[in-house]
Amino acid sequence: MSPFLIPIVVLGTLLLLIGIVALLGRFRGGRYLRPLVAWLAKVPLIRRGIKKASMAQLERENPDLARAVRKMEAMGTPKTQEQAQRALALLSPAELRAYRAYLAEAGDQVGMPEPTNRAGRRNRAQPGVMATPKPTTRKKRR
Repeated sequence: MSPFLIPIVVLGTLLLLIGIVALLGRFRGGRYLRPLVAWLAKVPLIRRGIKKASMAQLERENPDLARAVRKMEAMGTPKTQEQAQRALALLSPAELRAYRAYLAEAGDQVGMPEPTNRAGRRNRAQPGVMATPKPTTRKKRR
């Protein structure tokens, strides 16, 4: 391979990779891109870039929510109810409204899928009903 073709091959490969990522992002709402991004987020340098890009996008869309998220990240994960109340007390009223709306929307999206088959519905834990324990030992043969 001649030396002047190497940059062309590298550039073509990069364009192909960017095109695949763009296609995966558009197809079915990015359903197939999410696992790839989750896998890439394990690399610290890429994780910082993804976090920085998502914060920049959030600042463009909802600046109050971006400020609230930044303040909540600075406080860390609250261990007790009092710590959570102190962290929320640091937010301005507009930031608090935006943060509560975000939490309500995120809570609606997270849910347990209903089992679709009969066995899954039968084994689903029901409130107030204790599951029957399964035997742990085998019966001896005679």
